[in-house]
Amino acid sequence: MSSIVTGEAVVLELRPASFAARALSSIIDVTAQFVVLLGLLLLFGQTLGESVDPALGQALILAIVVLVLIGVPVTVETLTRGKSLGRLAMGLRIVRDDGGAVRFRHCFIRGMAAVLEIYMSAGSVAFIAAMFNERSKRLGDMMAGTYAMRERVTAPPPAQVQMPPWLRGWAHLADMGRFPDALSRRVSRFLSQASRLSAPARAARAAELADEVSAFVSPQPPPGTRAEDFLSAVTAERRDRDYARMSRQREQTERVARRLHRLPFEQ
Repeated sequence: MSSIVTGEAVVLELRPASFAARALSSIIDVTAQFVVLLGLLLLFGQTLGESVDPALGQALILAIVVLVLIGVPVTVETLTRGKSLGRLAMGLRIVRDDGGAVRFRHCFIRGMAAVLEIYMSAGSVAFIAAMFNERSKRLGDMMAGTYAMRERVTAPPPAQVQMPPWLRGWAHLADMGRFPDALSRRVSRFLSQASRLSAPARAARAAELADEVSAFVSPQPPPGTRAEDFLSAVTAERRDRDYARMSRQREQTERVARRLHRLPFEQ
């Protein structure tokens, strides 16, 4: 499993698809493509096969093959942001290496690479590449900077860190700097798992983390504040500030968009 840490200690878990899931989704996609291709070629042969010039007929057949094996998959993947029939069935999606949605250029590179590693080699090249890659990437994924992510994952409801009421006033006024990603992960992991620790281990771990976090917070919390309450207050306040900042950015973006779409000279 890989993860991305946002600027405010939010850990996003990204689950790469397993080799078996990718293989099965590819089998579904290729089977569907060849069924459609066979149907179109049979229809072409029955309707226009004898009445079309041989050279034109070969060109039309080639166009049908390119359309079904490259054009349609690339278009579907682009419009659905990484989906296909097989991935829909298996609960997968193609995303960029940074977890973002794929664009046309990613899908086009993957589609062109599929000609060699899937169709011309009967899938053997893609099979070998994905088998020995940590994220089950085929060559097209390596070239495009993408991988398959599992979407259909049953996740436990996230535990919301609550602001201790007696620290709310202090937290609103405190200056909180950016945490290192490693520290953010450790604080988030501790707060989510604290209830499963023994009391001595819980207190010791909270004190250790609070000592590290205090270097990024000013002024320090009121005397007598428990280390775990301090960590909860800092985490909750940073989350609330991050939400407020993103809300302001969204409102500003919407205002700019309304101005850009306003007709000339309209007041």
